[in-house]
Amino acid sequence: MFVRIVKMGFVPEKVETFLSDFEAIKSKVRGFKGCLFLELYRDKNNTNQFFTYSYWEDEQALQNYRDSDLFKGVWKNTKQYFNQKPEAWSVDKLVSLD
Repeated sequence: MFVRIVKMGFVPEKVETFLSDFEAIKSKVRGFKGCLFLELYRDKNNTNQFFTYSYWEDEQALQNYRDSDLFKGVWKNTKQYFNQKPEAWSVDKLVSLD
């Protein structure tokens, strides 16, 4: 399994817009071929800081999503609200405890 973590910081006045936009597209992203899991997290102390965690079948599945019209539209819309450069990590899941 391949995990993608993205950290995004937003202009405080645009947080509610981002959350509304995420609500509208989350099922499309999760339903994209190869996406196995999607969650959104919000920092407890810096409430305009968010993280997405998504699990993908493999790196090619993530790349297919990144090459899709869906991603291009989502990213174009979302990045206009950033107040800092986003950061992303691609990691391999090694252990999961129930």
